[in-house]
Amino acid sequence: MANIREVAKRAGVSVATVSRVLNDSDSVSEETKERVLKAIKELNYHPNLLGRNLRRSETKMILALMPNVSNPFYARVVKGIEDVAHKNGYNVMLCNTDSDINREKVYLEILKNRLADGVIFMAPVMGKEELTLIGQNYPVVQCCEYIEGAGVSYVSIDNFSAAYKAVKHLIGLGHERIGMISCENNFVSTKQREAGYKKALEDSGIEFDEKLIKYGDYSFKSGVRAAKQLLAMEERPTAIFAISDIMAIGAIRTIKEEGLKVPEDIAVVGFDDISFASMYDPMLTTISQPKYDLGCVAMELLIKHMSGKLEEPQRIFLEHELIIRESTVK
Repeated sequence: MANIREVAKRAGVSVATVSRVLNDSDSVSEETKERVLKAIKELNYHPNLLGRNLRRSETKMILALMPNVSNPFYARVVKGIEDVAHKNGYNVMLCNTDSDINREKVYLEILKNRLADGVIFMAPVMGKEELTLIGQNYPVVQCCEYIEGAGVSYVSIDNFSAAYKAVKHLIGLGHERIGMISCENNFVSTKQREAGYKKALEDSGIEFDEKLIKYGDYSFKSGVRAAKQLLAMEERPTAIFAISDIMAIGAIRTIKEEGLKVPEDIAVVGFDDISFASMYDPMLTTISQPKYDLGCVAMELLIKHMSGKLEEPQRIFLEHELIIRESTVK
């Protein structure tokens, strides 16, 4: 089945121009309109999703799909989404997928049944081909986690350089045996953070030891479990880098229970800078993501998409920051 991008390519115009033709906009010349209509006919394109039917049945409702509603990281992201949405007359329906493809599909039926105007994925579970198909027919934006090459806009941070910076901070403090608490998933952020960890070691002349990477699931308990595995090693690490603050805090709990001190015996760095990171004892050194801004930009992109003003998929990276606190510096 042909999609709106193929129509735009055949007619030699932008996707936004095709959208304007479908909405009977007066801003398109007759010549251009004829080219677009001809392309629609030749490709047998049925503009029943992004065309005038969608605009006439606008719901002013947005879906925000998140993988784990209990993860405090997403609270500020959602706040950004909601603030921009409400400012522009939209409401937001929060949907917890639990990283379950079937739950994700159920929520997307709301979009397909035109009970919502667009969707923001905070961690899409579906594969690239499925996301591409959804993005060709509905207004879609990815926020935080994203699938590269799907032809769908996203806003995130440079997870590779963030992890690199975190590990280089530990190396700069004299640590060479640095453990990592990662996650066994296909998220691009996980892969990039592991790559940044390895590159920081390589650039510092430190040999990578795969045994120093343990795995959790972003939960406190998994951070506790992974840290126990690291501390049980014959030559335990002198520092730990966790790819989430929640797991980092779990690691600190384990270190304390083993009678060790942070950072005197083992330094710890987290990732995200959730509010609890600065309340814990010791206060957690971490990579701060611009959570609120990520949500704001994602919603702004979606509004542009829904109004036909987004001609090409956007790839936006916001700045991150290493926040140095007590868990690495005495």
